[in-house]
Amino acid sequence: MSRTAPPTAQAELFHSSVGAFAETHRLFFALVPDVATRHEINHGAAAVQQQHPKLRARWVRPERFHATLNFLGDFPAVPDEVVEKAMAVADQMRVAPFAWTLDYVASFRGREPPCVLRSSQVPEPLLALWQGMHAALVEAGLRLRNERQFTPHVTLAYGRHELPQATPVTPIVWQVDRFVLIHNVVGKGNYQVLGCWKLSE
Repeated sequence: MSRTAPPTAQAELFHSSVGAFAETHRLFFALVPDVATRHEINHGAAAVQQQHPKLRARWVRPERFHATLNFLGDFPAVPDEVVEKAMAVADQMRVAPFAWTLDYVASFRGREPPCVLRSSQVPEPLLALWQGMHAALVEAGLRLRNERQFTPHVTLAYGRHELPQATPVTPIVWQVDRFVLIHNVVGKGNYQVLGCWKLSE
């Protein structure tokens, strides 16, 4: 697996939280769409927004579209050891690129029910990537949530109401060829990519 270095030096990121008070630093592996796929997802989100105005939702900005693979946790500051172990695991992942077709929207339950884009059929390579990564992260000593089921999705919005039922959308074929490690200061700014790995067998 080849790693692409992020544009911002890690050393700057690791120490950027010095002096910050009560910040929550979130780390997770994710799939991030390319520009063309992000445009298609945004077009689909606009159609849902038009068809379901009663959602009264907060819509996710296109640059934040992603599908979470493995959630590493929330921390008061960026933990160097967790990042290093996660990157070492990512370097060892071996999954071939694959196509993922997103073809319907639905709501998850919650205080602000997420409106999400999902797929009728989850590709086997996507399941293999999630399972293999989760097992390797646990073996590396990282404490992860015990997730027995993987429900891959892209969150489009957070609504005041749930969609009445799952609704088909024009299928979006996402050619997945990489995954990333993301750092996010909750409630502040855009996601920061710490590393990017191209999929390969």
